[in-house]
Amino acid sequence: MSGAVDLSSLKQPPAGASGGSGGDHAVSETDFETKVLRRSMQVPVVVALYSQRSPGSVELVRTLERLVAADGGTWDLATVEAEANMRIAQALRVQGIPTVIAIAAGQPLADFEGAQPEPQVRQWLDAVLDAVAGKLEGGVQEERPVEDPRFTAAEDALERGDLAGAEAAYEAILAAEPNNTEAAGALRQLRFLARAQQVPESALAAAEANPADVDAAIAAADLELLSQQPEAAFDRLIAVVKRTAGDERTKARTHLLELFELFDQAEPFVVAARRKLAAALY
Repeated sequence: MSGAVDLSSLKQPPAGASGGSGGDHAVSETDFETKVLRRSMQVPVVVALYSQRSPGSVELVRTLERLVAADGGTWDLATVEAEANMRIAQALRVQGIPTVIAIAAGQPLADFEGAQPEPQVRQWLDAVLDAVAGKLEGGVQEERPVEDPRFTAAEDALERGDLAGAEAAYEAILAAEPNNTEAAGALRQLRFLARAQQVPESALAAAEANPADVDAAIAAADLELLSQQPEAAFDRLIAVVKRTAGDERTKARTHLLELFELFDQAEPFVVAARRKLAAALY
């Protein structure tokens, strides 16, 4: 998941979204960060993306539930009903259902696709556990600093869908602490979200129909980024930079640089895009 726009902050889940069935192991967009990414800092978390309409994938989930109960906390299970949580499936680049992905230290470690017999799943799990042995915290809760109530207020507003309130909260933090990088990063993400959510689905077709329209390309790039396609968004704007000059080139370049800032600058796809941009400019 490294480098992807944060699932918990990029977009509020659709009304009624949930983890579906799966009992205590069910996970949805609303709690993926807590139950999977954060938990995987302590023990590996096996994410099973399945469909209720697929008997094979339902049986695979039952197999995993039996195994996690037998293994006494050495790993955790997160069951995700794919149809109800498409953004999780997109972020993990799932191609088919069922898909099982082991996540450790916040990163995908190993995966397999398709229903598998229990002995084969057991063998796969043992390999995952061997790979992370001694490298995680083993379920010991890390000592965390006291939460900043200003950030808590901003996050609460975001959970309520109050984007304006969350933006005001982050702006207040920056007014008091101009160098607070956490607040600055959250504000950039939030402003992108507020803008991109207003882009109609027709923006992509409009940009393709009129490649000379810089504003259409910018709107389409925002929509692609919102859909977890950063490379496509970057390439679109780099192409605009190549074929334009003057104010239009400046507009496309400035927007592209703003999109870069939504990510860890060490991410390979950001580094690659910056190189392409440099080549387009010079």
